Amino acid sequence: MKIDDELKGHFRNEYHRGLINLIYTANYVSYEFLRTLRHYNLTEQQYNVLRVLRGFRHQAPLTIGFLKERMLDRDSNISRIVERLYAKGLVSRTENPKDRREKSIQITDNGLKLLDAMFECEKNVDQLLKNLSLDEVNELNRLLDKIREKDS
Repeated sequence: MKIDDELKGHFRNEYHRGLINLIYTANYVSYEFLRTLRHYNLTEQQYNVLRVLRGFRHQAPLTIGFLKERMLDRDSNISRIVERLYAKGLVSRTENPKDRREKSIQITDNGLKLLDAMFECEKNVDQLLKNLSLDEVNELNRLLDKIREKDS
């Protein structure tokens, strides 16, 4: 459905329409993703941390700073997210013996098992873009990357 019909609104110009369409669509996809994550008692940020920890576990243990650099939401309170994952037994954390302020974080076997159990969830999330062909998804990625480019 077109954004004009969805919101029954008027836009100043095509740039305004494009921005509103981007925000609306991002919120829609995020909401659908959150509904899936609720079945596993995780937030988007917690899921993101677990995915990073799994993806970089060959470099483990990882630091809070390392995780923060790879978060989708750069304003996340990583310390609090890690604390909640620790309470759930999904990550371990230890003090760095050289710097007690720094914590070393690793995904636990329970965290890995949870992500394995979520494989169907991940496939379902892929379906949020099912109306696009692979070429269209590649073009979407190119355009989104271009939006974030700094002026040369």
